[in-house]
Amino acid sequence: MTATDIEITLAQKDPATRTFTVTVPIERVRAAEDETVRWYGKRTKVQGFRKGHVPLQVVRSRFGEAIRQSVLEELLRESWQRAKDQEKLKPIGDPRIRNLRFEDGAPLTFELAVDVKPEIALERVGGFKLVRRTPAVTDAMVEAQLTTLREQKAPWVPADGRAKPGDLVQATIANLDAEDAGAAEPVRFVLGQNRALPELEVRIMALDVDGAWEGTIRFPDDHPDTTKRGAARRVRVTLHEVKRQQLPDLTDDFARELGDFISVDALRTAVRADLEAEARREADARLRAELIDQIAAANNVAVPPSLLERALHAYAQGYGVPEDQHDKFAAEFRPVAEAGVRRELIIDAVAERANLAATREALEARITQLAARRGESPAAVRAALEKAGRLAELERGLTEENVFAHLLGQSAVDDAPAAR
Repeated sequence: MTATDIEITLAQKDPATRTFTVTVPIERVRAAEDETVRWYGKRTKVQGFRKGHVPLQVVRSRFGEAIRQSVLEELLRESWQRAKDQEKLKPIGDPRIRNLRFEDGAPLTFELAVDVKPEIALERVGGFKLVRRTPAVTDAMVEAQLTTLREQKAPWVPADGRAKPGDLVQATIANLDAEDAGAAEPVRFVLGQNRALPELEVRIMALDVDGAWEGTIRFPDDHPDTTKRGAARRVRVTLHEVKRQQLPDLTDDFARELGDFISVDALRTAVRADLEAEARREADARLRAELIDQIAAANNVAVPPSLLERALHAYAQGYGVPEDQHDKFAAEFRPVAEAGVRRELIIDAVAERANLAATREALEARITQLAARRGESPAAVRAALEKAGRLAELERGLTEENVFAHLLGQSAVDDAPAAR
């Protein structure tokens, strides 16, 4: 080790986190400063000097703070690269810098913490007894799906009588507590879809068309708008229109409108086939979850806290959870997040050990299949997947298929249809 070598020492280690103490000797700091000063001297203009001929002491005086920041950033990058190479790290995120000390005439010191891909030992991944339970598709389920298809094609027509859940209403709401009391705001929504306050929907359903109600509405304590939580407003609600969907008759003509179906019977057969395929997918998903649970229990697979917190944060962002509700969300969602992290750890470990990661050839073959199904070119499908950020998702799905085919081949799987 030379006097200018960066010293990186492992200070703390757990299955998914590494913390290092880093010392950048004063000689390396000064070398970085000199190099940065020369860089600035060649590229900056200072009145009274030709570009590239500014005295270094002038450069230091004029750009001291910018030089200091550049030196710090460069040394942090170099230290991080050294740590990755020296410790053969597999980071799953950017490092965190703590306890930074960067003083004139002294070494640069700090702590570098990073989440890493944990290594888990799987001693047993086979020999389990599993049951695949596929729910039966009933006639009632088929008819319910047909009704849904009719609702999707149903026009909205004026309704007689008072509104009820499922109706489309048009109304105006005036905030009587506002400075411009009486100014009405138009609203349009379907009752029963949580688009409005439950109390407001009850008041609307008690009105005749062109009727009005005045009173106080209270916002719930968990309202998304924090400024309205628990607040009360005096309002005037006026109902202007009620519409209801008129379901089309289930005829051969209706079936032909939906696609390549010559009759209602053909449509009903296709709906049943779709529901049965979905039932099989759900059964396979439950089977895979059961297998993961058994592997986790047999190998005592623990979820590192750092990965769990990272997952909870990602879920909260994905669901748009407000910052002040993160703790409540984390407490309720922790079991789901923990199961998800454990699943990913096991899949990654099996894929790496058995060399089951999706190959480029397999990915291109799947893209070609998707293209044929959509009637598009493989290049167009790939471009669409890349633009939507779903190419990695497709690749991950192929890896999971490989892993579960490998694992299920090592256990006994019985098929037992679920009771109707």
